[in-house]
Parts: sequence; C-alpha cells; structure tokens
Amino acid sequence: MDPTTDNAGKTAHPDAARASLEALRAEIAKAVVGQDPAVTGLVVALLCRGHVLLEGVPGVAKTLLVRALAAALELDTKRVQFTPDLMPSDVTGSLVYDTRSAEFSFQPGPVFTNLLLADEINRTPPKTQSSLLEAMEERQVTVDGTPRPLPDPFLVAATQNPVEYEGTYPLPEAQLDRFLLKLTVPLPSREDEIDVLTRHASGFDPRDLKAAGVHPVAGAADLEAARTAVARTTVSPEITAYVVDICRATRESPSLTLGVSPRGATALLSTARAWAWLTGRDYVIPDDVKALALPTLRHRVQLRPEAEMEGVTADSVINAILTHVPVPR
Repeated sequence: MDPTTDNAGKTAHPDAARASLEALRAEIAKAVVGQDPAVTGLVVALLCRGHVLLEGVPGVAKTLLVRALAAALELDTKRVQFTPDLMPSDVTGSLVYDTRSAEFSFQPGPVFTNLLLADEINRTPPKTQSSLLEAMEERQVTVDGTPRPLPDPFLVAATQNPVEYEGTYPLPEAQLDRFLLKLTVPLPSREDEIDVLTRHASGFDPRDLKAAGVHPVAGAADLEAARTAVARTTVSPEITAYVVDICRATRESPSLTLGVSPRGATALLSTARAWAWLTGRDYVIPDDVKALALPTLRHRVQLRPEAEMEGVTADSVINAILTHVPVPR
C-alpha cells in the first residue's frame, strides 16, 4: 500500500498507523482503568468518521476517557456542559457586532474542534440538541446563511446518564440514528476500582494528563492512512447479505416497534470493516459483524412497551437475532 500524506505533508504507512492506534490503549490506560471496549469504540468511530454516544452512571470516567483520547492523538478537544438554558449559538457560535469596524464578525463556538465532548446531552431541550445535527451529518455549521466547515477529524462524543430521567429530554430517534455507536461505560470491577483508588492515593490528578504520563502516540496522518486502508478492506457479497439479514430481522422482531434502517445497515458494515482492519485483516468475516453489532445497532431499535415491562432489552433482542440469522460459510 502507498503511504498516505496529510495536509501538513507528513506521511504514515497503514501498518505503522495500525501500530500507533493499537498503542492508544496502553497510553489511555495510564489515565483510565479498565475501559478498553470504550477506547476501541472511539477509535472505530474516528476511522469511520462517525460519532459516539457514551452511556454510564456519573463517575465512571466518561469525560476523562475523551480527554485522554484527545491527548494521546494530539487532537484539539472542547467540552460543553449541556444544561436546560443552553442556546444553539452557545454550541455553534454566532455573529458579534464589532463597534470598531462597524461590522459583524463570526465568533466560532466550541463545536469548532476535533473532539467535542457534549456532556449530558439529554439535559438540554431539543432545539439545542438539534444544533449538533448539521455538524454531525454535514461536518459544517451554517450561521446567517454561510456554511462554515469544521476541522478534520471531527467527532462528537456525547454522554448521558441511564438512570436519572428527571429534568432530561430523551434524544429523538432521528438524532440517535446520527450516532455511529452507542457505548456503555460500566462500573469497574473490584480489582479495577482498587487500581483507581491506589492511583489517586499515589497523587494521580485526572486534570493533569501530562503528569500522568499521557503523551501523543498517533496523529492526523495516522488516522488518514488508517481510513484509506479501511476503505480498501474487502467485503464479500455474502458478508453484505449477512449484514442486511441481521438488520431486516430487527424490523420483523415482535419485541420491537422500530427496527434498524438502511443507514444502520451501512453503519454496521462500516464499523465491521474498521474492526477487521484493526485486528490485522484486509477482509471482513462474520465475527467482525457480530463484534460490532451491539454498539452499532442498540440505539437504532425501539422496544415495545410490553416487551420492556417483561425485562427485554435492546441488547437481548439483537443477541437473539445474531443467534438465529444464518452465518455465511
């Protein structure tokens, strides 16, 4: 494969890019304990130019995870705390009148960054939530009729609390569908929690990642080379049909009122290709599809009320579908 050149003139070979991205786990582990699946999901999203919804109770290092990823990739990051009084212009930016020049000038909002952490996104009304839709889909922001492109790479990592619903505004299906992955950030195991407390007792400061030893191990050139290699990853007709069969099965499930759309099927194919490349292959196998099915599809389906009352979850429905849909040989 040919090396890829980025805008700064730097080059990165796909094999070197894969090694650099694999090193991310060890680097982020210097600050975040026991969240390898979430780290992998964020890397997959970057390779697919997608966005991530992180769901977990407060205090499981969702914010720290995104900050550590940005530090290890040497990318710019900004954080927005979503609140009920947050306005769309607080996210996208606005025109400000300059009295000296007697003209309006655009002041960019925090969305103009590489990694945007939208903290507790479901605490702001739908009007402000929707201010991210154009940024996530078109990778631009239109203010006063003028489209303004966002930096590349650009990723929205939004967080939400799964247990507290008072004062929240559930994300509509159309917006959920814009997230490539929904990653659950669980509570740590007993051993991992002991490790966390031991680090804090030894002086670890989550606000000072440099002191924790987190340094850049990959950059924009590595991401661009990796994206080019992922785009060349082979997908057989049988794998394509397998992805379609899984998504169509969700539309026929008696436990669901809403199944996966064709956009969701495209997303599953993309994430499976990225995972295949990360694991060292230039072709996709059924196990790649299975590995990414839950995080790619769980937020794109809607349970029937009666199924939800019986304790059925989106994950259990998808797992049942993966069990019953024939696997290509």
